[in-house]
Amino acid sequence: MTTWKDKLNRFTKKVFQMIKKPEMRILPGQLAFFLLLSIIPLFAIIAVVASQFSLSIESLIQAIDENLPQEVADFIIEIIDGKNLNINVVIFCVSGFILASNGPHSMIIASNLLYKVKDKDFLTRRIKSIFMTIILIMLFIFMLAVPAFGDRIVAFIVDFIPNMQIGTAIQTGYSILKYPTSLLIIYFLVKILYTMAPDTTIKSRDTTTGAIFTTIGWIIATEIFSFYVSYFARYNLLYGSVANLLVLFLWLYLLSYIFVLGMALNASSQEEFEKNK
Repeated sequence: MTTWKDKLNRFTKKVFQMIKKPEMRILPGQLAFFLLLSIIPLFAIIAVVASQFSLSIESLIQAIDENLPQEVADFIIEIIDGKNLNINVVIFCVSGFILASNGPHSMIIASNLLYKVKDKDFLTRRIKSIFMTIILIMLFIFMLAVPAFGDRIVAFIVDFIPNMQIGTAIQTGYSILKYPTSLLIIYFLVKILYTMAPDTTIKSRDTTTGAIFTTIGWIIATEIFSFYVSYFARYNLLYGSVANLLVLFLWLYLLSYIFVLGMALNASSQEEFEKNK
């Protein structure tokens, strides 16, 4: 009878086998780079949405100011505040979004290699990559707003609530819902990306293993990033905000690596299933 320890050992061996794949040396870095390209368009989108709903963006500005190099932070804050929002910035953000779609496009090509299917025509892949970029941006917004900076954002909001009982209730409710909500939303969006990526029909249930692995891995990586930002970033006197930027780069690379590894696990599981038919 197969025990849970045997299953865990097999899964661990499979993970190490996937790490050795050539795709794992290339795609995570590509994906992390294109995610970085999407950061400024992402902040611009957040600013537009916030202004449409008359939402305060002070906590976002504070997080940017504290965790990015001053020159980069000043540039992004000017866009968010609308002080420097002109046609050049709009063109820059649109170009950045198109460039950012290269990340999902790389996912599509790599998933085709992993699943051993032929690439569809370039236009089809590009259209699909744009939809995947939108999903990826939604996921990135959520990762920043809840697991990464959620504690600080909620604390900032509570400071403006005069009634202490209401503020305590908000913090308690957030603490209770933070992890279940994060797990559910990240799992759902990652599952969509895994299902969309290959140029072949993939059933949603066949992406469950990779989606669970990626969701848990992302939560752990983000908690480590959030812990650093909360307790160590402000005390780094030698490198200052440059160190925070390096940590941001590392965080994005870890997220990308875990994502690609989850996709490789899905492809491997499906290959094994096809062989055992």
